[in-house]
Amino acid sequence: MKITAIQINPIVGDLTNNAAKILAAAQTQPETDLYVTSELALLGYPPRDLLLSNAFVAESWRVVRQLAQQLVGLPPMLIGLAELNEDFPGRPLYNAAAFLQDGEVKHVFRKTLLPTYDIFDEDRYFQPAEGLQILDLNGKRIGVSICEDGWNDAEFWYPQRYTQDPIADLAAAGVEVVVNLSASPFEIGKQALRERMLGFSAKKYNLPIVYVNQAGANDELVFDGRSSVFTAQGALIARAAGFEPDVLTVDLATNTGTIANDDFSVEAEMWRALVLGTRDYVHKSGFKKAVLGLSGGIDSALTAAIAAEALGPENVTGLLMPSPYSSDHSVADAQSLADNLGMPSWKIPIAPAMDAFTTMLEAPFEGREADVTEENIQARIRGLTLMAMSNKTGALLLTTGNKSEYAVGYATLYGDMNGALAVIMDVLKMRVYALCEWYNAYKGSDIIPRNTITKPPSAELRPDQVDQDSLPPYEILDEILAWHIERHESQAEIVARGFEKETVARVLWLVRINEFKRKQAAPGIKVTRRAFGTGWRMPLVKRNWDTGVQTGEGVREADQKVLVSGD
Repeated sequence: MKITAIQINPIVGDLTNNAAKILAAAQTQPETDLYVTSELALLGYPPRDLLLSNAFVAESWRVVRQLAQQLVGLPPMLIGLAELNEDFPGRPLYNAAAFLQDGEVKHVFRKTLLPTYDIFDEDRYFQPAEGLQILDLNGKRIGVSICEDGWNDAEFWYPQRYTQDPIADLAAAGVEVVVNLSASPFEIGKQALRERMLGFSAKKYNLPIVYVNQAGANDELVFDGRSSVFTAQGALIARAAGFEPDVLTVDLATNTGTIANDDFSVEAEMWRALVLGTRDYVHKSGFKKAVLGLSGGIDSALTAAIAAEALGPENVTGLLMPSPYSSDHSVADAQSLADNLGMPSWKIPIAPAMDAFTTMLEAPFEGREADVTEENIQARIRGLTLMAMSNKTGALLLTTGNKSEYAVGYATLYGDMNGALAVIMDVLKMRVYALCEWYNAYKGSDIIPRNTITKPPSAELRPDQVDQDSLPPYEILDEILAWHIERHESQAEIVARGFEKETVARVLWLVRINEFKRKQAAPGIKVTRRAFGTGWRMPLVKRNWDTGVQTGEGVREADQKVLVSGD
């Protein structure tokens, strides 16, 4: 039996063009027994609250019936879409796979396990399937599963999230192969996990497994493709391309297929994900060009390199906006970066605007010392300038802050947080350095200037300022943040790992009080197991519970001070 995985890059809601991509892919591989798409491929994943529109769901069924007609003369297909649930009580829809054959929708299969964690919220829309999902085709019994259905093996996962295991149920029912329609978002190391898990299940149940994933990016989520096929002995025999559309055919009778070349190193994976996420966000939003601020620092340098790779350097404009506090080398480094990348740039000094604000605010600020207020004005002048360039030129504004900064509030609302996409919002500072080193090695020269990488990081908003004036070294900060954000560990648990109690307390305090800023941030591309975005749902108004600190005037004054300075 031959099965063909159709791995497309859909646009959410673009039903007609998504169907056209699926049809075109099928037409390239007519010699197969069954086509299989990714989860909700016709709609694009994740469709989110588009699923609340009855008209949208109805239109998707008109399009899928039209596609069935266009497939006449080709082999049958399992295609992912949403199905109306006509039984009550229950959720309004099923996450489903329609079986198209001979110009008709012959049958519909449904998803059993509905993830409701991290970025997933399927219980909001879908009713779980009941009963076995088995397709009888050409004398073969094919078990049909959808994404999460394959992620609950009791021997592989502990503890299990669900009481039911659809793959075990299908195996017990005597299926001869399992297909899995997936929309599994990328994160570092996830493909290795998928392959261990799917190979484990295939070997355990002595069943070939065909896994079909989506490629491309939608909103903050990147999908790395890499559709894969495993023999009944658990061996990987085929893998589609990573981070791009592909068509993959495997012959299960002879266990033959192709394994695309790939690079699973952390920096290579993260780079490809960030480039794809940027390209798809910009292009699928209807833009062709981007603009960003170039400070001479490492974060804006990495963001510019990603954007140049994603969009072409001629389509990315950098603004150099020095203040009287900007060092000569920062301006020179920013200009060298733009020249090395081949991207256009403008130098726009902000001293005149700073002088104007000083004059405007002289009376109400009389008798008050200069403080973070004046620093934030600089950031907001730059943010205003960037927005003006975006508006005037029709270029989408990219913001350049990293995950460490967003975590502890070292980014300015309505200033350097301005923008439509936070490209490296899920990249901790030390990983930014590693990516820059990797990128220069990848390009074979120091495209990102060596001085940008080696100099102490600084916002340059006052004389001789460096980040470590008020933060622990990034090597320590990032470790604390990773344990807290990605592993959900409390202050006591992190301190028990050997970190200084006062340092941990301050870092977690900064994370907590800056929630309001992240709520207003541009979406950021998700590349780790837990990012600031749809999967981060912390309350804005809350009390701390894990430090044992008693509230009092001193604590409240400190809170107020940091809230202002973090502004």
